[in-house]
Amino acid sequence: MGLPIEQKVEVLVTPIIQELGLELVDVEYIKEGAHWYLRLYIDKEDGIDLDDCTNVSHAVSDLLDKNDPIPQAYMLEVSSPGLERPLKKDEDFIRYQGKLIHIRTKEPFQGYHEFTGYLAGLENDVIILEYEKEKVQLPRNIIEKANLALEF
Repeated sequence: MGLPIEQKVEVLVTPIIQELGLELVDVEYIKEGAHWYLRLYIDKEDGIDLDDCTNVSHAVSDLLDKNDPIPQAYMLEVSSPGLERPLKKDEDFIRYQGKLIHIRTKEPFQGYHEFTGYLAGLENDVIILEYEKEKVQLPRNIIEKANLALEF
């Protein structure tokens, strides 16, 4: 059956995005109403601007048209991951240590599906979250979604 569309796109576009000095944070392929959307979320150390989004859009459009990893018509959108940036790669969990994050699990863990706390680290595929002076160790394979959380 092959790789999911998001993974095919990620493999194709990552090198060109890196050449532009940017990081591919996430790829989303989703149907909203009658239309399909391919969303690329990009970032760099000091944040991205409209020019970055435009440059990536132009650079990857031709590549995607040529390689045609998506069978149906779709709209390409390139944007910032926002303040609640998703955390997916090991590097994300290392880079954002000490930051407030939110995790949703695929199944209940210690009776809960959602956890918010300070990222204390990543060890052996376990995310360590500090919450009210306690540490919770969440196995990576049960995490459905992890992202930075806004601090108030």
